[in-house]
Amino acid sequence: MRRSRMVLTALLLLSTAAILDIVGMPTIETIFAAGLRGAGCIVGDVAPSEFADAMERAMDRMMADMHIAPTGDVDRDFVSMMVPHHQGAIDMAVAVLQYGKNPQLKRIAQEIIIEQQQEIEAMKLAVGDPLPPLTSAPTQPANATSPKRR
Repeated sequence: MRRSRMVLTALLLLSTAAILDIVGMPTIETIFAAGLRGAGCIVGDVAPSEFADAMERAMDRMMADMHIAPTGDVDRDFVSMMVPHHQGAIDMAVAVLQYGKNPQLKRIAQEIIIEQQQEIEAMKLAVGDPLPPLTSAPTQPANATSPKRR
């Protein structure tokens, strides 16, 4: 049941993003960037805080890694796009753990890290990819220079 909900949610998110792109409406990325700018975190292209820098790096990496050349295998293409999306959420949650002050939001960030890691593993298993070695939850964003994971 959880797996079906996870797949349906992912498909809904992807289809919503595609529709927004087709009709020219702002995507979550543009809304997020506008929110950071409106909150005074980003002025033009300059991010004065370490948190804003971390969030921008996570978003840029996620967006770049989600752009793949379609292989014709819908399932693998889906996983290839969703893994960086989930990793982006992990990197953003880690930034909240590093720079945030609100204990409730930090707890939510911890949950996001665990849940997104589990969903990455479930998607990889679903397409027959081996699981990565067991590691503890990250305490810092993934290295921006590391190779794409697919």
